[in-house]
Amino acid sequence: MDAAGDRQAIYLGRIPKKAAEQVQRRIEEIVAGRIAGTANSPELAAWIRDLPNPFHRKLLKVGLVEVRERDAQVTLGGLIDEFLARATVKSSTYTNYKQSTDSLRAFFGNNTPLSEITPKRCDEWRQFIATDTEGTTTKRGTKDNRLSTATQSKRIKMAKSVFSRAVRWGMLPASPFAGMKAGSQANPDREFFVTREATEAVLDACPDAEWRLVVGLSRYAGLRCPSEMVEMAWADVDWGRGMLTVRSPKTEHHGAHHAVRHVPISPRLRELLAESFEFATDGEVRVVPRVQDNKINLRTTLQRIIERAGLKPWPRLLQNLRSSCETEWCEHYPIASVTRWLGNSPTVALKHYIQARDVHFEAVVAGAGRRDAPDDARTTHLTTQQAAAPNRKVLPRSLEDRVAKEPTRHEATAGEVMRETKVGPV
Repeated sequence: MDAAGDRQAIYLGRIPKKAAEQVQRRIEEIVAGRIAGTANSPELAAWIRDLPNPFHRKLLKVGLVEVRERDAQVTLGGLIDEFLARATVKSSTYTNYKQSTDSLRAFFGNNTPLSEITPKRCDEWRQFIATDTEGTTTKRGTKDNRLSTATQSKRIKMAKSVFSRAVRWGMLPASPFAGMKAGSQANPDREFFVTREATEAVLDACPDAEWRLVVGLSRYAGLRCPSEMVEMAWADVDWGRGMLTVRSPKTEHHGAHHAVRHVPISPRLRELLAESFEFATDGEVRVVPRVQDNKINLRTTLQRIIERAGLKPWPRLLQNLRSSCETEWCEHYPIASVTRWLGNSPTVALKHYIQARDVHFEAVVAGAGRRDAPDDARTTHLTTQQAAAPNRKVLPRSLEDRVAKEPTRHEATAGEVMRETKVGPV
């Protein structure tokens, strides 16, 4: 019974009986002090001070203790402000952080105590970002103006990271987002392979040599635009070896070849580099000075160039140029070499860059492939030693199992002798 005579309940969970009796005596002492109007004893005050946050909130809920000073300051807004202040990331990544944290502020409220953000409320926030159709600044990519699945996943991962940091800093005993699955950030619906024919049409529509080089570096060298073009100088172009030295601000914190990598210069890219070098002003150090000016919106201008070329702008204009380059290279060169040239890992490349193309599907349907290989390759395949005969003491496997797992001969040369075996009841 509290000081007002009302019955209250405090659930302790599964603890030993003696521990529960100690808690009961402390609570009775607190209630007695409230009724008598006396201050807590030093021993009781120390006990209250050292209570774990979850149990302190239980006593706070029934009015037995006061709000701790440190608890009163921990609001969602305070956590987000501190998280952003300690973030050591690039400006573009910081912008993504802001977008995710702003959605948390918009749903929960900036002044909401962290203790009031429960797993149930987190599930409601997830539903909110999945169904909200009111864009903040620009029209979203989906038809109904909702966030894409990949963007939802990115924001969930950001929220989990923010609240995990709160746990590490001692602001929360556990994260309310701990059990939430973020899902994949891959978005196949926004993949688009830019063919060489389409690229050349865009190059013809570019207003000058510098714009042609921006498109060429993205499509024929797989550079990130604009981050990897900002610091590129003419000294990084090795004309003799056909090698381009690229510095990547985005991945430099990974070290090794992620900070500086070497990209091969294809014949078409060499033509674009030579043209831009010829038209460069005297004393110009940068390869693409245009990307230094933050006032120029590269994406908007490129979209107009694509429309001028008579093409429909594709999703993720610059990213899909890089993705198309990596996809094309992986069709001809080992993925280990290609990912080294483009500065990502095979896992990331397969998940976010390399695209499945319809032309490969159509080639299989048309019969292209192994049977169209040169004669020497076919002969090598036919003369390869076959597997040893199975042990007759072991029961034979089913016909279906043998067909599925054992190698078969599809062809035989004129001089081969074919063995005939009768098919059993199976």
